[in-house]
Amino acid sequence: METAGISCFISSPCAHNHSTAVAPRHLRRHYATKNLKQSSIFGESLRIMPRSRFNSVKANSNNSSSSSSSLVTKCEIGDSLEEFLTKSTPDKGLIRLLMCMGEALRTIAFKVRTASCGGTACVNSFGDEQLAVDLLANKLLFEALQYSHFCNYACSEEVPELQDMQGPSEGGFSVAFDPLDGSSIVDTNFTVGTIFGVWPGDKLTGITGAQQAAAAMGIFGPRTTYVLALKDVPGTHEFLLLDEGKWQHVKDTTSIGEGKMFSPGNLRATSDNPDYAKLIDYYVREKYTLRYTGGMVPDVNQIIVKEKGIFTNVSSPSAKAKLRLLFEVAPLGFLIEKAGGYSSDGKQSVLDIVINNLDDRTQVAYGSKNEIIRFEETLYGSSRLKVTEPVGIAA
Repeated sequence: METAGISCFISSPCAHNHSTAVAPRHLRRHYATKNLKQSSIFGESLRIMPRSRFNSVKANSNNSSSSSSSLVTKCEIGDSLEEFLTKSTPDKGLIRLLMCMGEALRTIAFKVRTASCGGTACVNSFGDEQLAVDLLANKLLFEALQYSHFCNYACSEEVPELQDMQGPSEGGFSVAFDPLDGSSIVDTNFTVGTIFGVWPGDKLTGITGAQQAAAAMGIFGPRTTYVLALKDVPGTHEFLLLDEGKWQHVKDTTSIGEGKMFSPGNLRATSDNPDYAKLIDYYVREKYTLRYTGGMVPDVNQIIVKEKGIFTNVSSPSAKAKLRLLFEVAPLGFLIEKAGGYSSDGKQSVLDIVINNLDDRTQVAYGSKNEIIRFEETLYGSSRLKVTEPVGIAA
């Protein structure tokens, strides 16, 4: 699964001084390309393509953007990732960025199975201990985004400062990602994954999740899958990594129905949040099936795959919200809502929350409409979603 000649090294983010300031594009420092050229992760053709070629591609993309609504080619199960994207959007830059991220996910899948699970001497600036495999995934994703030539800025949960990716002056994207969500359970051989959101332009603050052009997660378990959604394409789509290294479209999800399956995160909050305790008691009393791994990626992905259920992660006075809006909550909310589900922080869709700071955190629930109504009514007494009959606890 790993291509021959891949050479990656782990570079501690603690050893670099990253600036959060956004310099004018003409004053940005030029990234050294020597080390990048030594990697063969994306193949020779991607490394040597001249920038003038990308400018031409971008111009063609701009010319065709007005005709995006005229795309009539139907995406089909069995399509390759490239075939699916080509049918789905005329934006060549977005296609290239998502293809490059797919290549990084393919390599991360191999590295997760073989890389060290030992702790490093570093913590990130949020205070989280980093594992060697975190740093490796982090490096591969930054490298993928720079190779795409269509990423303006990128920001990682492991390196939570904006990084200049030297994208185009107009028409590029900015990407926020969690390189390896659930890395603390790698050593127990649980499923883990990568999460990322793609925003048009060069901003990752002062934005909302609803403004994403695309979002995705890579899932590294018994199967390796790439689950993505695009703003102008119905549904959320799953691609399976085949033995020959090809991503194949195997499922699309356009509706999330009702079903008694729950994944309750941050259960310690029930000790001093009686409303959350009341909600959990309801799930148990009504004989919901418990499906919780401790990894946000598999616990949210199962809602999309099974097309039912609810995931909750609620805060309390003693158990504060820890899920980051930019890196985790907004991209996963985009995937859930494109799949026909709903999201909530208790009062509104998580896609409507303005991301003011890179470290903004929130409580969250994802699931079917009735489950989100029950979540909002139980925690706050009412729901923004209209129903004709009360559900669950409120009935």
